[in-house]
Amino acid sequence: MNSAHDLGGQMGFGPVVPERDEPIFHADWEKKVLAINVAAGAMGAWTIDGIRHARESLPPAQYLSSSYYQIWLAALDKVLVEQGFLSKDELASGIAGSARREPKRVLKGEDVPTVLRRGFPYEREAPAPARFKVGDKVRTIVMHPQHHTRLPRYARGKQGVVELVTGCHVFPDTGAHGAPETAQWLYTVVFTGPELWGRDADPTSSVSIEAWESYLEPA
Repeated sequence: MNSAHDLGGQMGFGPVVPERDEPIFHADWEKKVLAINVAAGAMGAWTIDGIRHARESLPPAQYLSSSYYQIWLAALDKVLVEQGFLSKDELASGIAGSARREPKRVLKGEDVPTVLRRGFPYEREAPAPARFKVGDKVRTIVMHPQHHTRLPRYARGKQGVVELVTGCHVFPDTGAHGAPETAQWLYTVVFTGPELWGRDADPTSSVSIEAWESYLEPA
């Protein structure tokens, strides 16, 4: 969706300043937020793209003024209420009520290492041959969706070249919203800097993005 999370190419937010020797967590509460997100996601009530959409759809002022794990926590609160695992009153008071939705499954502590090692594969059997091959010139579609998408705003309507066919993967744009799972071919597409940013861009620069097949048209 077109919202505050999609900052690529926008001005006015200052330079990106990497933190030297940045720790994995800046505070203990961030560790807890990550752990709760993993445990809640394992209940099976939403997909990884569903929780991403919850983060993206936070009010822009809230999103831009929050830290990384504050965004994660706010989005988790949102989906837990939407999915019936919490009420707004419980969330505000911190006191559990008696009526709530029961999860499909519960991630037990002793199972966490195995689950994390296994990961969450999203590659699927291809329903049809790939439409594009390495070296093909393609153009991304122009869209302004209210739903989740992985096509960055700055890369829409731009011409690039397929540099890798990465297999058939779950399509996030529909999977984020509870629709039946579908899969599409996924490509790595490279764009020149001037194509994305105009004639003032560094002519030697390039950007590669992962693009699902329905994002692309022959150039």
